[in-house]
Amino acid sequence: MQIYLWAERQKLRRSNIVWLAVFATVMVALIVFLGGQEVYDGSRYIDKAGWYMTMMQTWATFFVLPAVIALLGSYLICREEQDDTIKALRLIPINEVKLTAAKMMITFMFSVLIYLLLFVITFSVEAMLHFSDLSVGMVLDFLKAYFLEGLGVFLAISPIVALVAHMKKSYWLALVITEMYSFAGIFMSMSNTLQTYYPITAIFGISGYYEASTSRVFFSCLSLLFCGGLSVFILKSLKHSEKS
Repeated sequence: MQIYLWAERQKLRRSNIVWLAVFATVMVALIVFLGGQEVYDGSRYIDKAGWYMTMMQTWATFFVLPAVIALLGSYLICREEQDDTIKALRLIPINEVKLTAAKMMITFMFSVLIYLLLFVITFSVEAMLHFSDLSVGMVLDFLKAYFLEGLGVFLAISPIVALVAHMKKSYWLALVITEMYSFAGIFMSMSNTLQTYYPITAIFGISGYYEASTSRVFFSCLSLLFCGGLSVFILKSLKHSEKS
């Protein structure tokens, strides 16, 4: 498995898609920062300690990052077929199950790292604006929330990555579908029930962004685990179709 992971990392180093993701992350951070300049009740939103790190969680997840992560995941899986390099790889031969697993593991690590990058950006801004108002506990809570959101987003979008690979469509389709999927989370968040089960909003129940009971967190976890299981099921059928 290590050599598969190494090979996928080498491919990504030669790709611009990682820089596209970093650019999208910085842009959403900049947009939310500019939004925080609006004055309400005599003070700017951004002047309140923690506001920036709190608001970034929903803005990034509803509008940008899931689509970017789905794009990278489907790109990793689809490119072998679209570039027609899979035939050469089969001559080596390679273990296609391990190859697909490595691509999904890279997508998972990328999802977590991109949310940790967002945490670093938001924490740096918060520290510059009002360092004395930040406590260690507060920062650690935000770090945990961003980590869990990176994990949750990977599980939530994994069926889309697997489905696009199964349909043998362009990886850009994953970006379009995921963008609609994550944007719909805004409307799902208006209902406590839908908020718990809809994968994109279930992430916020687990991360602590929403105040949720233990049972709601449990069902949110089940929702995301179902997504992960569904993606495994779809990817297994992808393997079967390649054999046939």
